[in-house]
Amino acid sequence: MFPIDKETLEMTIARLGIVDISSATIRQICALAAALEQEAGEDFVHLEIGNPGLPAEAIGVEAECEVLRRGIANQYPNIAGLPALKDAASDFIKAFLNINIPGRCIVPTVGSMQGSFTMMLLLGQRIPGRDTILYIDPGFPAQRSQSKVLGLGSASFDIYDYRGKALEGKLDEMLSAGNVTAILYSNPNNPSWINFTEEELEIIGRMATKHDVIVIEDHAYLGMDFRTDFGHPGEPPYIPTVARYTDNYILLLSASKIFSYAGQRIAVVAMGEKVFDREYPYLRSFYEMPTFGDAYIFGVLYTASSGTAHSAQHAMAAMMRAAVDGRLNFVDNCSEYGRRGEIARRLFTDNGFHLIYSHDGDCEISNGFFFTVGYGEMKGDELQKELLRYGISSIPLHSTGSWQEGLRICVSMLADEDDIDRLSSRLAAFDRDFSAKRG
Repeated sequence: MFPIDKETLEMTIARLGIVDISSATIRQICALAAALEQEAGEDFVHLEIGNPGLPAEAIGVEAECEVLRRGIANQYPNIAGLPALKDAASDFIKAFLNINIPGRCIVPTVGSMQGSFTMMLLLGQRIPGRDTILYIDPGFPAQRSQSKVLGLGSASFDIYDYRGKALEGKLDEMLSAGNVTAILYSNPNNPSWINFTEEELEIIGRMATKHDVIVIEDHAYLGMDFRTDFGHPGEPPYIPTVARYTDNYILLLSASKIFSYAGQRIAVVAMGEKVFDREYPYLRSFYEMPTFGDAYIFGVLYTASSGTAHSAQHAMAAMMRAAVDGRLNFVDNCSEYGRRGEIARRLFTDNGFHLIYSHDGDCEISNGFFFTVGYGEMKGDELQKELLRYGISSIPLHSTGSWQEGLRICVSMLADEDDIDRLSSRLAAFDRDFSAKRG
């Protein structure tokens, strides 16, 4: 029964060992929501986790089943990746981003989580004294946790106050310290759903070249700026990328969202040739492999997993190849998130909430997988707790590195009209009870 009383909420938080809800992991918040569902005897509206809310692409499933039946499960995969996947990924990047990356520079990983984790490790070693990852926040909380687990330094700033030309001065200032080895961000952005403008990407690329840092550009939501149709291979408009403005780039492309294939944990790390082939004295002495690419594949990845599963590689190769051939329009298939985002944003704003990250340049942000909201002057962790009492689970922006007070809203789990109706009625009830707090 909603709203859940405050004592029950606090007792459940304590029972689950959550010290600070504002910095709890997404999986901890999921566990909290599940426990509160039991207390309330009603389903929650889950806006906290980015599980794909669409069926996995059948082309991938069929390709995976076929190769498993052929008996490949008893063999170790090639650590550098199957040629079919490396070639398909190279063609996919050319078709949709119009960037040339040869297959030898493309490596499969067990999801982009493994890709970013292992890449951070190596980037923290490449030049002694450069052990810091610069996050352009807000960002995916797990990636910040990765650098912490690795013992790397981290620096960050909130993009909210540094859009457009202001970005150059901020980056130049932070990179001038000389300790940053890499810049990491997602585009479209998790959680704000901003998309960098071409001006901003050019600034990032130019500053990366000037200060000799590597940009890790996470394309988890590739092509999902639904204001522009990026779904036609080999035809403009092409998906924006920093790779047009610097040679110092690494792209992460995951099957989790673009092909709704999260469960099989498959992604590729695509390194620019100059990144892949660059030699470093430290890598020569530590790994006995001077080039960055070899040290990554045979030094780091080999110790992390001995390779990525054959079958998942075949699945991703088949889906990428189908997209390149025009048989699979993954952008159109994912546009359902835009529809859900439009509905959810309207429900929040109709009930007294306001968007926080709202524009890219002069344009309102796209409807899509995420958006961010605040409510009057309420702090993010307070708002998160109060919405939990009304059966709505989310994460606070504080946990994403944002300096703003509010919440990240993920629409992927709004799968049917019942979910929409629950969200609508509970937001209305919340606003009735708390409208005085927003004046």
